[in-house]
Amino acid sequence: MKPQKRTPERTTKPAFDVEEYLESTGAARRVVKYRRGAVVFAQGDPSSDVRYLQEGAIKLSVLSRFGKEAVVGMLVPGDFFGEGALAGQSLRIGTATAMVASAVLVIDKEVMTRLLHEEHTFSDRFISYMLTRNIRIEADLVDQLFNSSEKRLARTLLLLARYGQTAPQRALPKVSQQTLAEMVGTTRSRVNFFMNKFRKLGLIEYNGGLKVNNSLLSVVLHD
Repeated sequence: MKPQKRTPERTTKPAFDVEEYLESTGAARRVVKYRRGAVVFAQGDPSSDVRYLQEGAIKLSVLSRFGKEAVVGMLVPGDFFGEGALAGQSLRIGTATAMVASAVLVIDKEVMTRLLHEEHTFSDRFISYMLTRNIRIEADLVDQLFNSSEKRLARTLLLLARYGQTAPQRALPKVSQQTLAEMVGTTRSRVNFFMNKFRKLGLIEYNGGLKVNNSLLSVVLHD
């Protein structure tokens, strides 16, 4: 009787944990901490990696050749940025500045590319984030074209508070009224006027920081 051949045991590859990866350090990825006001990267810097915000808040801005600065986004924990490196951008097209003390995960371009090809759970997470952000950018354009500055400010505050997500944050990172004005496309005095109005109506709260109540949505929906 011939001896039976033993089938070699197959080793099962452990499932890739996206959250654990993004919250830790390892090969070709590192966490860099920035104090408030520090530049994470500047417009014109080499673009060779992708960033992920673990803690804090980051302001994205662009400087025109005439010296005028425009704030194009505010990032909170869970946001990717600097992804232009994956699309062939050799230089950063904007500046990222820490609004508060922040921790940023830096992932080398080559590693990020490999992850997107080999780890489907990671690529699903990244693609979902990018699609959501593109939808928000389109909505921002409509907002700028058709809505009043009061509605634009209310919508900006709700977006910063991550309204509509499973676990929205009511407390916002410290953002100056000048920064809000640049994001909304109006003046600081107008922002100050509307912020005082929202506070008197109980739509926002000042208590050592800015908190946004869900009732602020009424300003966006009101015609």
